[in-house]
Amino acid sequence: MNELFPVAGDEAVAIARILANDHVADVVEALNHEPRETAIELLCEVPFERLVEIFDQPELDGASELVEALPRAKAGKLLTAMSVDRAADILRELEEPARSELLVELAPPLRAMLLAILGYPEGSAASLMTTEFVSVPSDWTVGRTLDYIRKVERTRETIYAIYIVDPETHVLVRSTGLRRLITGEPDALVMDVALDRVPVTVSPLTDSEKVAQLISKYDLLAVPVVDHGNILGIVTIDDIIDTMVEGTTEDVHRFGGMEALDEPYMKMSFLAMIQKRAGWLCALFVSEMLTANAMQSYEGELEKAIVLTLFIPLIMSSGGNSGSQATSLVIRALALREIGLGDWWRVALRELPTGLVLGSILGVVGVCRITLWQYFGFYNYGPHWELIAATVGAALVGIVTFGSLSGSMLPFALKRIGFDPASASAPFVATLVDVTGLVIYFSVALVILHGTLL
Repeated sequence: MNELFPVAGDEAVAIARILANDHVADVVEALNHEPRETAIELLCEVPFERLVEIFDQPELDGASELVEALPRAKAGKLLTAMSVDRAADILRELEEPARSELLVELAPPLRAMLLAILGYPEGSAASLMTTEFVSVPSDWTVGRTLDYIRKVERTRETIYAIYIVDPETHVLVRSTGLRRLITGEPDALVMDVALDRVPVTVSPLTDSEKVAQLISKYDLLAVPVVDHGNILGIVTIDDIIDTMVEGTTEDVHRFGGMEALDEPYMKMSFLAMIQKRAGWLCALFVSEMLTANAMQSYEGELEKAIVLTLFIPLIMSSGGNSGSQATSLVIRALALREIGLGDWWRVALRELPTGLVLGSILGVVGVCRITLWQYFGFYNYGPHWELIAATVGAALVGIVTFGSLSGSMLPFALKRIGFDPASASAPFVATLVDVTGLVIYFSVALVILHGTLL
């Protein structure tokens, strides 16, 4: 058991440590390692203010389950005290009727606000936003704005960005940082200290990846979500980081040829893990059966030149590796918006010569390896070893080139038909290149070894 939460006899001491010195992030990390029943028992003993701090941490695993386990009145009070965006995240993960039961415990204004956020598609800017931000009318002075910030700072997600709105229409007109307010004259209008430029904003349905790019590009701590000029909320950098980490984790799982995990690795049940992995493995296995079909087609050639089988693993792995490299590069470039769907031909023109050069390098290495083994007597490839070396070298050029080209084009094809490019995982690229690689290899062998071994 985690050293922060000892066994039952030391439970009071553990809770005392939580209240005293332990950082909330360390507490959350320790709770994540505890059995669910133990975590619930500990959380029931934690003072309310500390409980809010714990549940406000996105890193808390299974937060929705933990909230559901609390008494309904206490859970409703907890959601009320939490940041709005975090409360929305927890409610989004809850199933009915638990979600409706908790919503009933909330005050009508908060309930309406959370329902509005939950109504937006998951992954959109509005689904990530918090409504706890600082906005002031444009006719306020710097001194009045600072006084207002002092009063509301405990109820706001961030006070480092202040949004200035028209006093009559409430349309967002400017934004400024806390530093400029602090250094400004108290009697000056807040509009006078703000930079004279239009604020960077996003619409409610903007994708989270686009929001992340804007925050990175303009070096922002938060970006306002605006609808018809009115600011609905803000998406803070910490929310974007949490979303990007989750999205990256899903992509990594897909790259490995499996479904994304819904829970941390050690929290997944045995059956759930089998379900996540078995389907993809079966699909890959069925695909790899095409490799056996390809080899059966060249059964006669293999009987005549059994030496060709020695290089099949080498040929297949080289093509798969080059395809995986190209796929990874293109998927990442698409995700960062460095390239778009219309750039497929530019990528093809780039990968074609790249594949030829990389294939030539591997081909030279393969020829040298066969030559050295033959010369030093490590293995006798027969009287036509030069032709075998030429076959391997030429086949590597063709296979690596095909792997690079197909691996770079597959993400474009998937995105064009509406699938996530991350689904073009390395295993599927490798399967595609394995089958075509065998065809290329034996086709080259038929041409070079015709009249000798074949």
